[in-house]
Amino acid sequence: MADAKTLFALMEAAAGYALFEVIAFEEIGGLLEGSMDSVTDLKRFGRAVKLKAFQPFESAHEALENANAISEHAMTGTLHNFLELNLPKIKKKSSKTSSFSLGLIDPGLATAVSEGLGVTCRSDDTVREILRGCRLHLETYIKGLTGGAAEKAQLGLGHSYSRSKVKFNPARSDNMIIQSIALLDQLDKDVNTFAMRVREWYSWHFPELKDIVKDNIMFARSAAYIQNKSSLFSSKKGGEEDDDDDDMEDDAKEDKLPGLIEILGEEDVAKAVVAAAKTSMGMDCSPVDMINIVNFTERMVKLAEYRRKLSIYLTDKMEIVAPNLSALIGDTVGARLISKVCCSEALLLSLTIYYASLAFHLRFYTLLCAISYPITFSIVFRPDP
Repeated sequence: MADAKTLFALMEAAAGYALFEVIAFEEIGGLLEGSMDSVTDLKRFGRAVKLKAFQPFESAHEALENANAISEHAMTGTLHNFLELNLPKIKKKSSKTSSFSLGLIDPGLATAVSEGLGVTCRSDDTVREILRGCRLHLETYIKGLTGGAAEKAQLGLGHSYSRSKVKFNPARSDNMIIQSIALLDQLDKDVNTFAMRVREWYSWHFPELKDIVKDNIMFARSAAYIQNKSSLFSSKKGGEEDDDDDDMEDDAKEDKLPGLIEILGEEDVAKAVVAAAKTSMGMDCSPVDMINIVNFTERMVKLAEYRRKLSIYLTDKMEIVAPNLSALIGDTVGARLISKVCCSEALLLSLTIYYASLAFHLRFYTLLCAISYPITFSIVFRPDP
């Protein structure tokens, strides 16, 4: 390849294909030996490299099609016709090597062009430096790209190429699983932190409730429903109007008790809460303090409800993307495995290669669950909150 008499260089620009011819090898050698920055000298570089042909893309769709093909090291029909029309003809019957060579930046594309046209291609430091100078002085060689036209073409093609890659990304469903499991883990931490804050805050007013209701979400719902503990029982006052007041307050009590039973799920527990409220040692809260406590508690309950819905969404998504994996190790663990390898296809390859290791870990995890040891050895097989 180094013995070729003529060197052509192909540059793939956003506006089209440009073919340059190196007419002075001595000048190019001086440029490369002197300094890597010497290609910025337009006068010296212009004497050594001349523009032979330029073919602009007819539409944005054609530009995107060629950009996708180049990224996959393939030669399109447009590129094939352009090179076949502007490169010197090759005599097929001749056994000698061609009298010219074609330089490209991408070695994969050079291989495709060499196989498609039968020309000698090269991709080395000399070609890269030549094309660097061609790209730098492209607006001087091609007058139609002045005035910001080249930058606009690059911007438009860049946006179209990025949109096509995102739209046809085969791992787009995996991305939803990765984001969902990450959000689910973060919500677990946040909900637990907020639940502890609700317990501590509301316990200043009704400390006995935390000993009766152990579940964090149920405690928060109960606190938001009860609000002031005095609303659960009747406070008798002396006087002749006690009977009428007792009847009205008993009605209020009966109105709150069914709702409390619905939240706690057991009538005995609800009655225990009412009994504890009568003898509670907690401090009284002003209306403003109670409003702030209830507002925060309701937000925490809504966050827990969203966490439940997100878990259902993740289960449905895993049933679509990786149903076998979900059946084998569960939705949450399967989603964490996909998150670790960033793609379900890569996970399938990993499971194929390391199937024995995965089976060992699953048996080890089952054994730990059977003997009730704390499972802290793996970030994947961690207990659910």
